[in-house]
Amino acid sequence: MSALGALAAGAVSGIWKAVAIVLAAVLLLVASSTGTGWWLAAGDRDAARAALVLEQGVSGQLRASISEQNRAIEGMAKATLAAQERGVAAQAASAAKGKKYDAALAQVASVRATTCNEAMPAVRLLLEGVR
Repeated sequence: MSALGALAAGAVSGIWKAVAIVLAAVLLLVASSTGTGWWLAAGDRDAARAALVLEQGVSGQLRASISEQNRAIEGMAKATLAAQERGVAAQAASAAKGKKYDAALAQVASVRATTCNEAMPAVRLLLEGVR
């Protein structure tokens, strides 16, 4: 039994050594692939952070541009309102002047002149009525 026992012990010991070597190789392979994965993930994370910083800069520029456009639109709205108010005032003034002109025309409607000297009093009356 000693030769057979020694042979069996040697075989079992060889199997354990082989299993230990295989397990050590598997452990080394898993550890290296995990480390590589972490290294790749860290690289992707750094690239994503750099892209985020760039996008934040672009976003800030767009916000500033939108704010500037909003200020310009508000200025145009105020200018439009002022122009509309001036337009209403101009229409009222032209209506008043139109009434003056109509009244002056009514004063000289019956005048008939064949020469410049005959027409001048009517023209003066018309100009004074319009003024």
